[in-house]
Amino acid sequence: MLTQEQKQQVLSRGISEAEFNTQLNNFVTGFPYLNIVNAATPAKGIKVLDNAQQDKMQEVSDNYKGTVCKFVPASGAATRMFKDLFEASDKLKAGEKLAEGSPADKFVKNISLFPFFDAQGILNFTLYPNALNYGSMPKGLIQFHKYENENRTPFEEHLVEGAKYAKDSNGNVKMVVTVSVEHQKGFESLLELVREKYEKRFGCKYNIEFTNQMPSTDIVAVDTENKPFIKDDSTILFRPGGHGALLQNLNNIDSDILVIKNIDNVVKESLLDETIKWKKILIGRTIELQNKIFDYLNKLDAGNVSNDLVEEIKAFMDNEFAVEFPVLGKEETVALLKAKLNRPIRVCGMVKNEGEPGGGPYIIKENDGTTSLQILEAAQIDKNNPSAVEAMKGATHFNPVDLVCAVKNYKGEKFDLTKYLDPSTGFISEKSFQGKTLKAQELPGLWNGSMSDWNTQFVETPLITFNPVKTVLDLLREQHCNR
Repeated sequence: MLTQEQKQQVLSRGISEAEFNTQLNNFVTGFPYLNIVNAATPAKGIKVLDNAQQDKMQEVSDNYKGTVCKFVPASGAATRMFKDLFEASDKLKAGEKLAEGSPADKFVKNISLFPFFDAQGILNFTLYPNALNYGSMPKGLIQFHKYENENRTPFEEHLVEGAKYAKDSNGNVKMVVTVSVEHQKGFESLLELVREKYEKRFGCKYNIEFTNQMPSTDIVAVDTENKPFIKDDSTILFRPGGHGALLQNLNNIDSDILVIKNIDNVVKESLLDETIKWKKILIGRTIELQNKIFDYLNKLDAGNVSNDLVEEIKAFMDNEFAVEFPVLGKEETVALLKAKLNRPIRVCGMVKNEGEPGGGPYIIKENDGTTSLQILEAAQIDKNNPSAVEAMKGATHFNPVDLVCAVKNYKGEKFDLTKYLDPSTGFISEKSFQGKTLKAQELPGLWNGSMSDWNTQFVETPLITFNPVKTVLDLLREQHCNR
C-alpha cells in the first residue's frame, strides 16, 4: 500500500492511478513474444533500389514543397561510451596496471588522435579539478571530429546535415532535438556559439526547438517481489521509459515529413555526400508512397469499388509493405484496406548486418490475420520457438539507420501517433540502485512497438550511412578520425 505522500508523488508526475497499476501489472505478466513469419530480406521485405530509382527519389525529394523536420534524440548521457575507461580508472586506483591491448590502453596510446586532445584540453586537465567531465555529459556535446581549424560535436554535425537536406525554399532548417533537462542549457549555449558560423557557411537559418522527455513517461521501478521500489527517503523510484518515451515529443511536431536519426550516428563532413544522398532517397521514397496511398484512399472514398481496384491495392500493400490480407468478403476487405492504407508511413534505411549487436527487420503475423513489417529486439523473440530461432538465423540486415516518416493523412490532418503503438511490446531488465537489485521497464521502443501499426517499408542503404559511436574507441574509426 502506498502512503498519501507516495500517491501524490505518482500524480504529480502526470501518471494516473490506472496507468501506475498497469505499469506494476506489466512486471507480473511480462510482455508476449511476437508471432514471426520470417526475417525480412531482399527476397521479401527489404527493397533494393537500382540507380534509376535512386536518381528518381532524389529528384522527388529536391522538388518537394512540404515541410521537413529533422528529429534528433539526444538526451542520453555518454556514461556507457566511457564504461571501459571508468573501469580502468578504478583498477589504476587499486594499484593495477593497464592491460596490454585493453580499451583503456588503446585510448591512452592514441590520445593525440581524439579531437578533445588539444592545447586547451591539456591545460584543462592540468589546471582544473573538474576537467572535461565527459563521463557525465551527453554524447551530443562531446567533441567527435577534428578538422583543420575546428572541432565538432555530434550536435554540430547534425546542424551540417540538416543544412544539406532539410533546408526549405526560404532557407529555413527545422530541427527538434530531445535533451535532458539538466543538459539543455549546454546545448543552447553551444548553439548560440556556433549558429552564426554554420548559417553563414551553408546559407540557412536554423529553427531549432529543444524538448525534454516528459515525467509522465517515466516508469516505476520494482523490487524482486514486483512491489514499488522505495528509496531510503521513502519516495518511489521512477526511471526513464527508454526512447519509446519520445513518441509524445514526436507527436507534438507539426511537419509533413519527419527525419529521425540518433545523435551519435554522424560522420565527418568529407564522407557526408553519401549520407545526404540516401537521406534524399528515403525522403523521396516516402513522398512517392504517400502520394500513391492518398490516390487509393480517394478512390475508395468515391465508392463503387471494383474488384480490380481491390486486387490492385492488395498487391500494392503486399509489394511495398509486406502486408498480406486474410480471405474476407468484399465489404470487409474494402474496410480493412482503407484502415491499413490510412496510417502513418515510415521508410527505414537498413544496412547489412556485419556482426553489430541489436535488433533487426522481420515479417510478423498480426492478430487481425494480416502481416506487417516490424523491427524487433532480441528480447522480443522466443528462443524456445524453433521457427523463431530459424527466422533469426535468416536475418540479413540490422536495425534502421535512418527513419523518414509521413505523419499526415490524405485529408491533410495530422495523425495522433499515440493511437498506432503496441503497448504490449515493452522490455523488462534487471538493474540496481544503491546496491539493491531492482527491475526496470521500458516503453515500446520508438521504432519498435511505438510504430507498430504504421505502414513500414525497409530500404537497403550502404554501410557508410551507419556510423554510431557506442564506445570512445569508435572515434578512432576512419569515419570519425583523420589518421
